[in-house]
Order: sequence, then C-alpha cells, then structure tokens
Amino acid sequence: MPACKATCGPYSRWFFALSFSISSQICELLYVWAAAPIFCRDEFGRRGCSSSLGDLAATVEGDMREGATEVVQGDITKQKMDAIVNAANTSLLGGGGVDGAIHRAAGPELVAECRTLGGCPTGEAKITRGYRLPARWVIHTVGPVWQGGKRREDELLARCYRRSLEVAVSNGVRSVAFPAISAGIYGFPLERATRIAVGEVRAFLEKNPAVEKVIFVCFDRHTYDCYTRVLAEIS
Repeated sequence: MPACKATCGPYSRWFFALSFSISSQICELLYVWAAAPIFCRDEFGRRGCSSSLGDLAATVEGDMREGATEVVQGDITKQKMDAIVNAANTSLLGGGGVDGAIHRAAGPELVAECRTLGGCPTGEAKITRGYRLPARWVIHTVGPVWQGGKRREDELLARCYRRSLEVAVSNGVRSVAFPAISAGIYGFPLERATRIAVGEVRAFLEKNPAVEKVIFVCFDRHTYDCYTRVLAEIS
C-alpha cells in the first residue's frame, strides 16, 4: 500500500485538479447560459428578448393574464363558458333584452329556480344552474338604471362586476361571459359603462387567478368597437 501511495499520489492530485477545473468551467457556462438574453418574436414577427430565464417565466405568466380578457360580438346565450352573467332585474323572473333572451334559451326551469331566490338588490349577484344553456351556470346581477350619475350609478355598476366574479370564484367557476350591464335599456352611457366593466374585471383578475378567462359579449358592432378600444387603452 505505501508503494501505491508513492506511485498514484501525483496522478491522483493531477486528476483531482483537472476534475475541479472542468467542473468549475461547466458551472460557469451554465451560469452564463441562464443569465443570457433569450430571443423570441412577438405576434408581428419582430425580434425581441427576455433578459433571462427567470424573466421569461415572468413574461409568460404576465402574458397569460393579459390574455385572460377578450371581446366578442355575438349571442351570450351561445357562449360555451362555465358561467354567463345575466343583466337581470330585481325580481330575477325575466324581462327584456339580455335577461329575456337568457330565460328563453335556458327554459322554464330557470325561472322556477329564480323564484326560490327572493329577488336580488341592485349591485348584488346570485347564481343558478344554466339548464338548457351551453353554460353550466347563470350569475344574475342587477345593474343600476342611469339617473344622471348622481345616484351612485358608477359604484353600483362596479359592484355588479365584482360581486359576479366573487360568486363565480365561490362556485368554482373558471370562465365567465359578461354582457354590457346597464348599457342597454337601463340607459348607462356606453363608454362610461365599458370603462367600469373593463377596469373592475382587470383589477379582479390580477388578484384572483382562479378565474382563468373572462369575455365581454357585445350584441352589436358599436358596443364591440367601444369595448375593443377601451380594452386596448387600459391594457
């Protein structure tokens, strides 16, 4: 054994030194790679970069939340979401506009369940099953009638969106479709209502990742254009 030490000792020290050097270089390369800029292309094909892998992860997460809101033009009763929101009246027993369309599409079972809820105050929200709708749930909320802006209309409309989303989270709903609440026969100025809607939804989604998708369903082109413009501005 002493002879082996005399013969192998220098080689062992040399091998250890070489191994340590290679390991150090590999670690350095990995560190540089992790910190290096990562290039990608945006939706217009332009080349950009994220400063590091960590930043890329943060960017992807941010993009996912940015994509959580969308505007579509169409019929809210046809939306295949977990829940659609009904712009209801305080009785919850059906009416005109979106309210009437949702009740007709859901069938008589919807109004039968609504009768058990005891109505709903302005600015609040209640949930029922969707019955014959593609959506599993209907969240009923009562928007304010526009009276010149002096009767807490802004506050009540904002509360409609917040309470609807809170009810959604409480019932495990991950995707929600909203109409333009109060912007129809209730007379709320469209752009003012749109800014409240988009602002409240965006603020809620930033703090509540449980809701993965919200779409604003616009009945006509004028409403769609307004929502699209406001959403782009607030983004």
